[in-house]
Amino acid sequence: MVRQKGESGGRSKYRPSSSSLAASLLPSGSAAAVGFGGYVGSSRLDTSLSSEEASAILDIDSEVAVHLKRLARKDPTTKLKALHSLSVLFKQKSGKDLVLIIPQWAFEYKRLLLDYNREVRRATHETMNNLVVAVGRDLAPHLKSLMGPWWFSQFDSVSEVSVAAKQSLQAAFPAQEKRLDALILCTTEVFMYLEENLKLTPQSMSDRAAALDELEDMHQQVISSSILALATLLDVLVCMQSERPGFENLPAESKHASKARVTAISFAEKLFSAHKYFLDFLKSQSPAIRSATYSALKSFIKNIPHAFNEGNMKTLAAAILGAFQEKDPSCHSSMWDALLLFSRKFPESWTLLNVQKIVLNRFWHFLRNGCFGSQQVSYPALVIFLDILPSKSVEGEKFFLEFFHNLWDGRTLSNSTSSANLAFFRAFKECFLWGLHNASRYCDSLDSLHHFRVALVDNIVVKLLWQEYLFVGFKNQNRASYGMSKDPSEDGCLTTDQKIVESLNIKYPVNYLQESGKCIVEILSGIYSMEHDLLATFCMAFQENCLKMFEQKENTGRNTENFEPVIKFLSLLEQHSVRKGETWPLVYLVGPMLAKSFPLIRSHDIPDGLRLLSVAVSLFGPRKIVQELFFCNENHCSSSLADDRDKELEPESFMKVFKETFVPWCLVGYNTSSSTRLDLLLAFLNDEYFSEQWSAIISHAICQAHKTEPGSLESDYLVLLAMLLEKARFEIANRRLEEDSNRRHWSNPDDWHHDLLESTVVAVASSSFPLGASSAQFVCAVLGGLTEDDQISFVSRSAMILVYKEVSKKLLAFIYESPFCSVRDSGCLLIAGANNFSVDGGISTNVIKIAQFALDVLGGSLYCLKTFSEEIGLVSDVLAPVFIMNWEHSMEATIDDAFDESKEKIKGRSEISESMHRFHGKINDKFWKSLSIDILNRLGSILVQFIRSVVFKEGKLNANSITSLCCKWMLEVLDCLCCDQYEEQYLLDQLLRKEDTWPSWIVPDFIAQEGSSSLNTIDVSTDIIAYGTHKFVSLIDKLIIKIGLDRVFAVYVEHNPSSPSNKPTNEELTARAWLAAEILCTWEWPGGSATTSFLPLLSAFSKTLNYISQESLLDSIFSILLGGALVHGESGTYCSFNLWSAIGDELDKIKEPFLRALLSLLNTLFKDHVWEGNKAMKLFELLVNKLYIGEAINQNCLKILPLIVSILVQPLCRRSIVPGESSGDVELNNSGENWIRDTIKDWLQRILLFPPIVSWQTGQDMEEWFQLVIACYPFSAMGSTKSLKLERDISLEERELILDLFRKQRHNASVLAAGNQLQMAQMVLSKLMVISVGYCGKDFTEEDWEFFFLQLRSWIQSAVVIMEEVAENVNDLITDNSSSEISDVLRNLEQLVWISDLGPINVAINALASFSLFCGVLRHQQPDMNPNPLRLERWNPVRDRILEGILRLFFCTGIAEAIASSYCHEAASITATSRLDNPYFWELVASNVINSSPHVRDRAVKSVEFWGLGKGPISSLYAILFSSIPVPPLQFAAYVILSTEPVSHLAIIEEDAACSLDGDISGNLDSCQLELSSEKNVHLKEELSCVIEKLPYEVLEMDFTAHQRVNVFLAWSLLLSHLWSLPSLSAAREQLVQYVQDSANSVILDCLFQHIPLELCMAQSLKKKDVDLPAGASEVASAATSAITTGSLLFSVESLWPIAPEKMASLAGALFGLMLRVLPAYVRGWFTDLRDRSTSSLIEAFTRTWCSPPLIMNELSQIKQFNFADENFSVSVSKSANEVVATYTKDETGMDLVIRLPASYPLRPVDVDCMRSLGISEVKQRKWLMSMMLFVRNQNGALAEAIRIWKSNFDKEFEGVEECPICYSVIHTANHSLPRLACRTCKHKFHAACLYKWFSTSHKSSCPLCQSPF
Repeated sequence: MVRQKGESGGRSKYRPSSSSLAASLLPSGSAAAVGFGGYVGSSRLDTSLSSEEASAILDIDSEVAVHLKRLARKDPTTKLKALHSLSVLFKQKSGKDLVLIIPQWAFEYKRLLLDYNREVRRATHETMNNLVVAVGRDLAPHLKSLMGPWWFSQFDSVSEVSVAAKQSLQAAFPAQEKRLDALILCTTEVFMYLEENLKLTPQSMSDRAAALDELEDMHQQVISSSILALATLLDVLVCMQSERPGFENLPAESKHASKARVTAISFAEKLFSAHKYFLDFLKSQSPAIRSATYSALKSFIKNIPHAFNEGNMKTLAAAILGAFQEKDPSCHSSMWDALLLFSRKFPESWTLLNVQKIVLNRFWHFLRNGCFGSQQVSYPALVIFLDILPSKSVEGEKFFLEFFHNLWDGRTLSNSTSSANLAFFRAFKECFLWGLHNASRYCDSLDSLHHFRVALVDNIVVKLLWQEYLFVGFKNQNRASYGMSKDPSEDGCLTTDQKIVESLNIKYPVNYLQESGKCIVEILSGIYSMEHDLLATFCMAFQENCLKMFEQKENTGRNTENFEPVIKFLSLLEQHSVRKGETWPLVYLVGPMLAKSFPLIRSHDIPDGLRLLSVAVSLFGPRKIVQELFFCNENHCSSSLADDRDKELEPESFMKVFKETFVPWCLVGYNTSSSTRLDLLLAFLNDEYFSEQWSAIISHAICQAHKTEPGSLESDYLVLLAMLLEKARFEIANRRLEEDSNRRHWSNPDDWHHDLLESTVVAVASSSFPLGASSAQFVCAVLGGLTEDDQISFVSRSAMILVYKEVSKKLLAFIYESPFCSVRDSGCLLIAGANNFSVDGGISTNVIKIAQFALDVLGGSLYCLKTFSEEIGLVSDVLAPVFIMNWEHSMEATIDDAFDESKEKIKGRSEISESMHRFHGKINDKFWKSLSIDILNRLGSILVQFIRSVVFKEGKLNANSITSLCCKWMLEVLDCLCCDQYEEQYLLDQLLRKEDTWPSWIVPDFIAQEGSSSLNTIDVSTDIIAYGTHKFVSLIDKLIIKIGLDRVFAVYVEHNPSSPSNKPTNEELTARAWLAAEILCTWEWPGGSATTSFLPLLSAFSKTLNYISQESLLDSIFSILLGGALVHGESGTYCSFNLWSAIGDELDKIKEPFLRALLSLLNTLFKDHVWEGNKAMKLFELLVNKLYIGEAINQNCLKILPLIVSILVQPLCRRSIVPGESSGDVELNNSGENWIRDTIKDWLQRILLFPPIVSWQTGQDMEEWFQLVIACYPFSAMGSTKSLKLERDISLEERELILDLFRKQRHNASVLAAGNQLQMAQMVLSKLMVISVGYCGKDFTEEDWEFFFLQLRSWIQSAVVIMEEVAENVNDLITDNSSSEISDVLRNLEQLVWISDLGPINVAINALASFSLFCGVLRHQQPDMNPNPLRLERWNPVRDRILEGILRLFFCTGIAEAIASSYCHEAASITATSRLDNPYFWELVASNVINSSPHVRDRAVKSVEFWGLGKGPISSLYAILFSSIPVPPLQFAAYVILSTEPVSHLAIIEEDAACSLDGDISGNLDSCQLELSSEKNVHLKEELSCVIEKLPYEVLEMDFTAHQRVNVFLAWSLLLSHLWSLPSLSAAREQLVQYVQDSANSVILDCLFQHIPLELCMAQSLKKKDVDLPAGASEVASAATSAITTGSLLFSVESLWPIAPEKMASLAGALFGLMLRVLPAYVRGWFTDLRDRSTSSLIEAFTRTWCSPPLIMNELSQIKQFNFADENFSVSVSKSANEVVATYTKDETGMDLVIRLPASYPLRPVDVDCMRSLGISEVKQRKWLMSMMLFVRNQNGALAEAIRIWKSNFDKEFEGVEECPICYSVIHTANHSLPRLACRTCKHKFHAACLYKWFSTSHKSSCPLCQSPF
């Protein structure tokens, strides 16, 4: 590097010559400067170091040196990390330390600036920034070596890199002047660096091998940045230096700038010449290089113009002026700069080239292509280009026409964005106006000038702009409509019209038409300001176009949208011209056009013309338009009255024209143009004359309405007036916020009021004649209120009130003629408030039409009602019919009688009802909430009263349906009308208020503070069913379900001291306990009952309350019911009430409502643990206190007390000391229990004083005392068999008292024998027997037991006689019904199965309960501890006889149903239903049947068979099991009897087949007995076969708990259980298995896996079996495993009832498990046929996980334990490998077979392989292997049996028995028979099964071997 010379003052000899100057430019501190307004750059230079500097490098910090060395790596990541590390080090180290590394850094800096990776370049500058900040002035010696690349880097093509470079330069030179001085100082070095860069090639840019494409990209970046750096450097050093203020007066020491300027010019000229004027760079493929070159040329033109001389001017002119071939938009900005500057500097250059060829052709192409996308840059430059273009270089008119056409053609490519559109039209306007203004440049005379301008206007504005504007607006119209008459042949080139036609396919931007019209208006405005006459061409074309449009409308008669662009054009005229005060649009353009068109518009009523006229009036004002139409343009000569235009039209003249011309014309009649005529009429309204104008319009319309149809208000004029009002309303709403002095009437609706209008609308509304839709439309238009925001009315408030009163009357007239009395009653209630109301009787067509009119008015003005908040009665009377008429329509569907005359009446009203329904559905909640609270309350009261009326008065409607509807209505009322809970409770009070029909039992006291109640003073008999009350309770029940008990009972309202005075307080809003009592007393209602719907809800709700609220509510309900029960106690109770059965099942037998309600309440609360034992103690004490009235007994309390005590005693027994109770609490509890015991003992001692029960003649009060005592000794039912368990632990004293009481009855046995005791006495005695046996049975003596059995047999026998009589009667009826009608038989059957006297049955219930307790005592007795042990040998016969009687009862009910079922399904249902009257009786029967012994069952079965009825015992059992109305305990008992001995062997197989199934194949397999028995056909019982064989595929579509599906599962359970019970090698088992294989429908397995949740079962990982399965899946898996291991399904069947999906799933799992155990081949065959892979894989996984392990273990254990007893055969088992090795040896032959069980056994077949064979041919070995495989795979049973049979097959072969030629086996693989059917010809023997299969598949009956007939 060459040193610079200079002054040698105090410089060190080791520093560069100009270092002091450079140092002065650098900041003294190390802080970086902020802000940069100058220039910045980058390059590569070689560095020359002095020896001292080189030695200093050695002292560089080793860490810094390492990172500098890493910068030479090729990997960009390494470079980035090194640069980051250097940045950190530069910040940490001092400047003195870093000075030493600057030379090395400079070298790396230059190289890094040429790196391909932009991040590396950016990081380099950031590191440079940190370095210069750190070293400060010490950078000066190295500035010249760095400035070249530094300046170059400022122009990096990546903005992030260039910004970083500028920031680093700013850090070194904060001030702009300093940066300039630095450049001046280093000018030579910078130019040298840039020169070297421009000489670079891609190959010379890298020392290492790099990708060619990267080198190319980097080379282009370096060249473009270098050229930009050069151009900017020239601007800085040459141009800006000369422009610097006081440049010439700078001191001598600052003349470095002058020297730098000379140096710059010298270097620039050298570069300009060396690089051939940069023309090669203009040809580069890189847009960045070309753009930079244009910038460089601009800089040369500006700064070194002398470089352009005669030698290069022509070449450069062609390159620069012909630059329009540049297609890259990124180059266009610099291109335009260079071109415009060149043309301005060297205008003579145009003469050196062919302008048309070099410039214009390229320019036209440039324009036609939309400037190639640079619209924002190129369009603004066009007008400048026109200005600098020498006029002599082009032909004026031709040039401009071509210019505008080419520019126009380019707009289709430039309309993609709004900004491009704006730029285009702005440039077009500017260029056009420039052309007009500067036309004199191209014209020699005034005529030629005028012709030039006219030609431009005609060809460009009219034929191009205007026609395009119309075409865009008329895009979908025919081109012939637009007056294009020019013939395309007139011009050789493509005509304007043709171009426009082509433009129809262009998709224009949204704002294109707007901008195009704006451009035309601004051009016309410019033309007018230049020369008025130039507008004539456009005005004439405008008029012609409009007239042709009108003529087209006249000829075609069609309404088109042709005028839309013209109307928009008028708006644009107003926006961009008229608002500026210009008058020419009206005077020259619009006025003459309207004057010529008006007669045509008026005569033909052209809608588009009317629209055009309306717009003109709105834009220019009505008076000016009238002046143009009728005064200024009468002779169509706009210039003749120019002076008159300045004068404003007189008001009288204007009003005369308005009244006489426009009002009659616009209101002439209703047709298609009416709407536009009314728009015109509204446009003529002026604020100054508004009142007079509006009065003229109203008067004319109404007068004409009366003239056209005298006496009628139906007229087209009213329709027109309605339309006018609606349009006015719309305009008022839109213009209210506008402040227009000429439009004040639009902002004040009151100005539109008119007396004639008010009187007319009231007259229309009050008309008694049926009016049509037009009248309703008129009224709605006057009133307004169609939408929520529409509050504009054209009449006064008083007139509106009169209208709505008339609307209300008309709706009430419709309601008054309803076919429903409740609707009419509501109408009467509303009519009472209406004045002068009258209606004709009967359904009138007029009434319906009048109501439709009223509905139409209401629908069109609904929101007006919001303004009448003080008119409470009016608004509610108008709105109530809306609900009632809507609800009436839905009531039709609830009429029970299809021929009811109401339906005929409803049909005539359906249309208006449907209209009301649609209208009601459109009203939103916001409207209702906007009404005042008083209106809502009154409206709610009316509607609630209507709902009550419907419930109580509509008897012909379906009860459940109508209450559901009323519930829906009530919810709708609450939702619409209630804003808070207080309003809701107000309406509920209205609903529940007392009337004559409600409530029936409780009279609520709404005024009392605590919401108390009293009993109804009227003695309501329980036999009277108040049907309306039941429906009303059904409504309340449905409301509770929908909105909850809290809202219906008002228990959620808390006291709020700050509540408004008009809202109820806590005292008025209390819980409605009386309502709960009323519901419970009602007991049953349509769709629900107290026990099924209300009590569960009450119980669940009570648990959610706090203790105080809960006690308050429930205690109130209890008190009300107890009071009622005490009052009505004399009504009597049900004496046979079973105190130990399920209390809920017996409540229906109590007829007294209060007692029944009280018991159900107590039972529910204690059962659900809402109340516990402490509460029971309090209630017990309360009842005992009420029992005594002084010394007297309260008889009513005594009557109800036993039933209540029976419920209280159980929670009292469950009472226990709570953990943590104090000793005082424990003592208190003990004292309470002792008091109860003492009370019960007192009662026992009292009844001991009574005479024996058997001696009673009347009950007196002795029965109640006995009932009370008996109630104190409760039992509970356990398990599915409902066996009884003691609930109390009684004291020894109590036990002795009970025993004394029992023995007192025994001592009167003689009286009992007489049999004349009362049935009531028998009932009491039977109950006493139950508690005596249960609580004292262990203390009975022989005499006590004798007395017990004597009574028991008598009572049970009485029930047996009744049931036998029923069975015999049913048998006789069905047997003798051959000629009877089915209905008669069914009616008689109902009478026969109904037991009128249930006394013996009820006594038998107690007898059966006693017997069950006796059996329990017998099972648990311990003789050593019992002083009076039972002598079983004495009582066993008695017990068996009693059990036989119970079984007799069981078979009787089954036989009756079986016989009835043989007749028809309905008969069976009637018979089965009769059992539901005594469910507990049958539960006890079933319990004892299950516990009966086999010999008792055997005797009972034989006894029934001997009876000889139509059906036997087996049929009776199946009838019970498959009953359509099942009783679960009976079903389970039937299943137990059918599945166990001695009945099971008779229950599955038909008797003719069963007798031959006793063979056994465990002995000699070739016995004739085996062969004969195995060929017998098996037939299941008919009840089973119809389910198992004929199972329909429809079962898969049934519900999972469907009755038929349950029966299928039970049938298969019986079959599989029977199969399991048969001996493994018995013929019966073989044949039954074969039957299943051949006949059973495998759809059962598909059905099973519908229940088994495979996904849940397999959700757990198979390796984590210890992980708990989900509940449902776990039960299924355990059921399957249990069935496999136990071989029983009893556990799953027992838990099946009540039927539920999860229980069905458990039974399905058990069935599948047992089926795998007993029918493995059957299941495998089904599994193999599955086609769904996902399903089969899930089934296999389930089986492998839960079923296969126990199955495999069982199989291997059986094989190991099996005794094959043969020295020739041995078996070994490997449980770890699941393998069995069978070895067979005979003489000198032998064979080892391995049987492998798969993991998913038995779904996958067993694998058999031969390990070893000796002396056996390969053919025989293969045959024996195949036979073993067939045996083990076809075996439906244990594998041990298959191996045994295979071994027997071998034995037979060795014994010489011939094998079957078909299956190649001696013993058949399936039925194990021998070949015994021989061919008469060849003598070969075949298996019967094989031969049958051969015949059926080959379709011939010849021998398979010899083919002779068999």
